[in-house]
Amino acid sequence: MKTVGELEIVVLERSSRTSYAACGLPYLVGGFVASPDSLIARTPEQHRAKGIDVRIHHEVTAIDVKASSVTVRDLDTGLESAVHYDELLIGTGASGISPSWPGIDAKGVLQLRTLDDAAEVERLIVAGARRAVVVGAGYIGLEVAEGLLKRGLHVMVVERLDAPMGAVLDADMATDVAGAMRAAGIDLRLSTAVTGFAVVSGRVTAVETAAGPVEADIVVIGLGVRPNAELARAAGIGVGESSGIKVDDHLRTDRPHIWAAGDCVESHHRMTGRSVVVALGTHANKQGRVVGTNIAGGDASFGGVLGTAITRFQDVEIARTGLTEREAAAAGFDALGVTTEASSRAHYYPGAQPMKIKLVVERGTGRLLGAQIVGGADAGKRIDVLATALWNRMTVVEVAGMDLAYAPPFSPVWDPVLLAAGRAASMV
Repeated sequence: MKTVGELEIVVLERSSRTSYAACGLPYLVGGFVASPDSLIARTPEQHRAKGIDVRIHHEVTAIDVKASSVTVRDLDTGLESAVHYDELLIGTGASGISPSWPGIDAKGVLQLRTLDDAAEVERLIVAGARRAVVVGAGYIGLEVAEGLLKRGLHVMVVERLDAPMGAVLDADMATDVAGAMRAAGIDLRLSTAVTGFAVVSGRVTAVETAAGPVEADIVVIGLGVRPNAELARAAGIGVGESSGIKVDDHLRTDRPHIWAAGDCVESHHRMTGRSVVVALGTHANKQGRVVGTNIAGGDASFGGVLGTAITRFQDVEIARTGLTEREAAAAGFDALGVTTEASSRAHYYPGAQPMKIKLVVERGTGRLLGAQIVGGADAGKRIDVLATALWNRMTVVEVAGMDLAYAPPFSPVWDPVLLAAGRAASMV
């Protein structure tokens, strides 16, 4: 396997930054993270010090598969040139979904995707913004809403579905999330469609909804992302039905010497067998390691995804893995959802927090298909035990018999995971 010193590595990046923790942006806005510098993992200069030719403000505009070259525009000078490659990695990521609503380009309407976006939110708050509307109640929506509430703003969350986290949780689990948001002072508007924005002198003044206008000084749109696959598509590289670049388990595309990784690619879902786009930093980091190993002559593979994810709203932890009951039915499984309420610690130990665990199980076989957790402190990371069980195709009978750690400060003698699996095992 080759090292950096044996390879000429050129990185073409259209922005001014290379490696930073985008997942930390909502916590930067909320003041949980001290400064933007805390989120920067590697600067261009640090990459260059390791022998990597990083060229910022350079945008690739086309890939010529036959000539093994890319067309690059220097955004500072406007000049274009061709850069030849032996192996090409496409890591174009994803872009936030931005509907063509009237007024969406107004000042004060933004997505929290970059450090520059976070800086603009900070500027607006310092300038006196007091009314914030978050469009979308998914992961980013919840995290941004928490941060803006902590900064003292009046926060409304507008969601077209009938529950927050409605795309990743079943409705019975999302109810507890909605309750926590409202109890904290969030004005949560469910089943409400946004139709546009009122704009005065180029600045947003209100969000227009089917139920009427809502005044706003800041609007943050969090409607999910789409893979940036158009560059690949234009070059004739295969793009799948879920709009991500098609790759095999080694991250090879369908064209020789061209690879792809991160939010721009489709991944194999281990439960359904289908190709899906799941834009999470965990997957992107693993895929980067795999594809780097393979380009350098090694042999590594990416094992697929379960969609395991976790977030929180204040003291409420929210986690999921695998399939929801709704997704399992859509995938053709004869599935049963079993919900169990439990405590994070022994009932007599101080600080015990309630939690709710929902397991989605295949009838007849008892195979675990998915899990969701909503609860207090120490609830969410229990999803990792269930994700491990899913990864290894375990049944709930097998999960119920697992040897998990116990001491009163950490768990009841029957851990909530074991309780949930045991209850599900008795019902399938």
